[in-house]
Amino acid sequence: MTLKLFDAFGIEMEYMLVDRNTLDVRPVADTLLAILAGGKTVSDYESGPITWSNELALHVIELKTTLPATKIRSLPSQFETAIRDLRPALDRLNVRLLPTAMHPWMNPAIETILWPHENHEIYQAYDRIFDCKSHGWSNVQSVHLNLPFDGDDEFARLHAAIRLVLPIVPALTASSPIVHGCYTGRLDTRMQYYADHCRVLPSLTGRLIPEPLYDEANYRREVFDKIAADVAPHDPAGVLEVDFLNARGAIARFDRGSIELRVMDVQEYPGADVAICAAVIAVAKALVAEQWSTTQQQKAASTESLRAILDRVTVSAEHAVIDDAKFLALFNVQKSSCTTRDLWEVLLGRARRDDTTLSNLYAPIEIIMDQGTLATRIRVSLGEKFDHEELHSVYDQIADCLDTWEPFQV
Repeated sequence: MTLKLFDAFGIEMEYMLVDRNTLDVRPVADTLLAILAGGKTVSDYESGPITWSNELALHVIELKTTLPATKIRSLPSQFETAIRDLRPALDRLNVRLLPTAMHPWMNPAIETILWPHENHEIYQAYDRIFDCKSHGWSNVQSVHLNLPFDGDDEFARLHAAIRLVLPIVPALTASSPIVHGCYTGRLDTRMQYYADHCRVLPSLTGRLIPEPLYDEANYRREVFDKIAADVAPHDPAGVLEVDFLNARGAIARFDRGSIELRVMDVQEYPGADVAICAAVIAVAKALVAEQWSTTQQQKAASTESLRAILDRVTVSAEHAVIDDAKFLALFNVQKSSCTTRDLWEVLLGRARRDDTTLSNLYAPIEIIMDQGTLATRIRVSLGEKFDHEELHSVYDQIADCLDTWEPFQV
């Protein structure tokens, strides 16, 4: 069935598998999936509307909507049921799921073990080219939001809107302020590592903000053909498929008629992730409907200016100051500058008036607007100086949020 703009939504979330006591990463995703599948080695396990699946590294597992969901309001309870049903298998292995986008003390150079089963040759090719035993490949847990389109006209309108939304999303989602047991100076450190993870072949990520391309033929020529040419010398066996190599902050999936957003750090529990996805969808809808600016005006936004905003938000999240009046005007915000938190407050205030789904899911966003992003709340909980025991305690509490289905508060 062909899905048109905003007919349905696909959401994917990644979590780390960690020792229940130490919170060190545990490379047991294959064992966990085998338990769910009655002892059979599988790469995914379908549990009704939600599916568990493997990722590149054995200490990471993903849960996602089995099929595109037409009603986003029902997703939190479906994700909650899936996580509750997983607990007996987790308990057998003495592991738990750890939220946030980066493990706070993992050493990927010595702790990364790649998926060795189905499609392992793809992961081996990635490792040979990029060295996947690094934070940018094995310690960047995120949420992917898939939005459908049908044909070039819908793609153009959606792509124009998404390019504008991308730079400000980390102001809601940042959850990665710590790496190697220390503050990094960034609230969304995952985005820093993600931006650099394909540096050997930079055509895969481009400028993170996708190029202003608005039809499939031009997109394939300007993005996929360049990727194919760059990858070919490194992949003589032809293991890697070009359509899957695109690693921009939002990628066009013409094979399934959707655009996939990749700039969201995973939150402390799926209720927050789904609420943020609902907020992003509501703002994208308003832009596509030309409520605040025309599609032609949106298309004119330069990749460089949008990337500059994304870089600021990656560092400071909700505290980042946007002083690009032309960008703000595209959201009908007539100011010379404002913080991303203030911009989201305006946009969400408008969206909630017209979107009952967002209003019903809004509670986790209220926490973000009142207490800050999860990254900010982690910093407040830890203070300026902390030891490993205090770091362990805070992240143990964050892991508890998945069990209690509550936000992490300070």
